[in-house]
Amino acid sequence: MVTRPPARHAFCAWDGPIAMAHRGFSATDKLRGLENTLPAFAAATDLGYAYLETDVRTTSDGHLVAFHDEHLDRVTDGRGALSDLPWARVRRLLVAGREPVPALEDVLGSFPRARFNLDVKTAAAVAHLDGVLRRTNAHGRVLVTAFAQRRRRAALSAVGGREATSASSPGTALALAGTRLHAPLLVRAALRGVDAVQVPVRHGGVEVVSARFVDAVHRAGAQVHVWTVDDAAQIAALLDLGVDGIITDRADVLKAVLTSRGEWIG
Repeated sequence: MVTRPPARHAFCAWDGPIAMAHRGFSATDKLRGLENTLPAFAAATDLGYAYLETDVRTTSDGHLVAFHDEHLDRVTDGRGALSDLPWARVRRLLVAGREPVPALEDVLGSFPRARFNLDVKTAAAVAHLDGVLRRTNAHGRVLVTAFAQRRRRAALSAVGGREATSASSPGTALALAGTRLHAPLLVRAALRGVDAVQVPVRHGGVEVVSARFVDAVHRAGAQVHVWTVDDAAQIAALLDLGVDGIITDRADVLKAVLTSRGEWIG
């Protein structure tokens, strides 16, 4: 029996495993390639998802957008760095030739009941984040994070320090080291002030998620969210380990696994 810690923040309070749609749900023929677009987020909520993950970048004139890559080339008909273009040009670009790059404000405002995991990709985005959260009444339903520790802390401070957050790369690495050294005080210190670790199953050749790691993080009072997991058997194995959340590109597969286990909460 896995003992889960009580949620430190309302964002993480859920009666079962957290199912999170990574950049929405675009793994169908109809939606192929439409990651981080309004139709992708709508497809996830139509499946019953309450948790959505997206990325935050800024245009040259300070408009926040839901977009993962530094450059536009992979997913849009544009070229070059997104941060070099003003919003008036970015808003005309099409993802997969069909859907516009959405403003973060439109994403949060279009799904007022959804909880959003916000990965802040640039330092330039930090200053504009609080205004968007206020205008969309999103305070209290977001988790603000970044791989870079300084950027995560700056983003959290910019929104008043009251949103949920997950560990940055240094904190996660320290928690993993503490787990291997059987040093619970080190794990607790690494995760002080965070609500979760969000990690891959493996990083390079190193196993990250194990029963020992999940237990150590739980004992430190934080949750374990695992990304990006699309295989049904692997999802089930991670749930058996007691992880608190799964982040997936295959929202349909994750829902099916949780439903089969009687753990889906939509």
